[in-house]
Parts: sequence; C-alpha cells; structure tokens
Amino acid sequence: MAGSSHLNITVNDVARVAGVSAMTVSRVLNRPDSVPATTVEKVRAAVAQTGYVPNRAAGALRSSRSRLVAAVVPTLSGPMFLETLEALTVGLAERGYQLMVGQSGYSEAREDELLADIISRRPDGIVLTGVLHTAQGRRRLLASGIPVVETWDLAPDPIDVLVGFSHEAVGRAVAAFFAQRGRQRLAVIGGDDPRARRRAEAFAAEAQAHGLAAPALQYVPAPTRLGHGRTALRELLRALPQVDAVFCSSDLVALGVLTEAQARGIGVPSQLAVVGFGDLNFAADLEPALSSVRVDPRQIGDLAAQCIVTRANGEALASRVIDVGFSIVERASS
Repeated sequence: MAGSSHLNITVNDVARVAGVSAMTVSRVLNRPDSVPATTVEKVRAAVAQTGYVPNRAAGALRSSRSRLVAAVVPTLSGPMFLETLEALTVGLAERGYQLMVGQSGYSEAREDELLADIISRRPDGIVLTGVLHTAQGRRRLLASGIPVVETWDLAPDPIDVLVGFSHEAVGRAVAAFFAQRGRQRLAVIGGDDPRARRRAEAFAAEAQAHGLAAPALQYVPAPTRLGHGRTALRELLRALPQVDAVFCSSDLVALGVLTEAQARGIGVPSQLAVVGFGDLNFAADLEPALSSVRVDPRQIGDLAAQCIVTRANGEALASRVIDVGFSIVERASS
C-alpha cells in the first residue's frame, strides 16, 4: 500500500490491519456503543494507520441514514449555547453521529430559511433552541418525519421531544427571592428576545403578587453584552432612582450592571441587589460575587444527544418532555 500516492483505502483494508471482519469495522464506525471497547480501540487504530475515511454519502444512500444531526441556535457568541453545543457534539460523536450547526440570529424568518435548507438535506435529527417557531416552520418539521428535540424551554406540546426548563418559573422564582429579602423597587434588564421577555413578564407578575409596585422592564438588543448592562443601568436610574434590585437576563448584562454601579459609587448589595442568569464560570469570582440562576447547559446537550439518537433509531422514550430545572445561587451581590 505504501508504494502508491493515490490508493483507494477500503473498509476491507482496515479490517485486514485490525484483524477483524469488514462487518465489525462497519459496526465500529456506525454503532461503536454496540462493540466491545477493545475492538473499538483496535479498529480506530487501524483507521488512523491506514488513513481511511468512510464514504458517508454512499453509506447514507444505501441505508437512508446520514449520521448527521443539525442544530439551530440563536447565536454562537452566547457561552451557555456553546456549552450545550459542545456537550451535544461529544454525545453524538460517542454514538457515531456528527453535528452541523446553523445560527438563526433571533429571527423567525432566518430560522424558517434554515429549517427549509436543513430538512431538504434529510439529517437523522434536528435539535432546536426554544419552542417558539412559526406555524410554517412547525408544519415543515412535523411533515418531514425527522426526529426533533427542542431545547432551552418548556411546553406541554413539543413537536417531538423537549429538553429544557420553564422561563416563567425562573422569573417568578427571582421575583420571590427579592421580595423575601425585603427589596421594594424591582427592575429587569433583559435581552429583547422571546425567552428573556417571558422571564421578565413572569418576574413582573410575581412581584406584583407580592404587593410590590410594577417592576421597570428595560430591554436591550440580543445577544446581550456587558456594555448593554452599563447603558441600561444608567437609563434605569434616571427613570427610577430608587430601584433597589435588578434581575438581568444574562450574567454578562449583570457584570455590566455591577461595573456601572461601582463606577457610580452605588453599594452592592446594600443599595442595589443584582441577580444574573446562567451562572457562568466568572460569576463566583467577581467582586462582589454574582448571584445567578444556574441552568446546566451541558446536561441539556447530553440529554439532547441521547434523545435524538434514540428517536433516530426508532426507539421510544419514557417521556417526551424532560425538565432539567434550575436553581438560584445566592452570593454577595444580593
């Protein structure tokens, strides 16, 4: 084999090097979880030695399976979505699948375009962010027959499978958290996207249920940045100087709020309590340490990978709706 620069290495060559059958090589490449670990290692070493690359297109034509899963996220700049994608990528790879990613940019029209393109390519599964799709997008997904896992949300009527949490429950929990600590004038600084708005609206309703004044709702462009938090707090203080607690739709916005508060000499939490969303890896290391709503993005990615492969294999799931929950991590900022 070493004498030619244009060899067509086949699965039979890999099998010969590994000392196994071609069928075993095929199983390792397509369903590694169904083969003993020692055999998987032997075959993968032979693949590396020979430089073999499987012809996925030919395999897909024979089996009607692409071994591809498509994911649509609103932004690739959000740390939490990136963690979900990383876990999803690893979980799929362990099961012999690859991930392709599309960015919708918080635009329903863009999501519809992406979905039409993705469905035309017939992946083995589609992973979506959220449950708020257009009627046309939902019809296309249902008509395609492709397994779908919606994530980062909760609803009683998923297209297929749903892995997420309730944004309304998050908003209510943070409002109750502030009320129980004696905060009187509440506000939200949130991204102008559907999920953040639902958290904000539930927060406002819960605050009023506790007998507090209607919170100020300050929206900033999504995806949110640190600078949005600084600008929004300045505007908020002009309109509501007595504000004493702010719920931010992301930890980056909360970091901007903390930065602006420090620049203005506003004591946190003595004068202003701040709670973020996401519990990113820097939250505990800030001064003061940031209280935040913790959601496990990697768990969402892991579960999405499990569910999409199970459905792609035509197998049933114990539940179509999986609530991963959330928690409020209380630190010095509140």
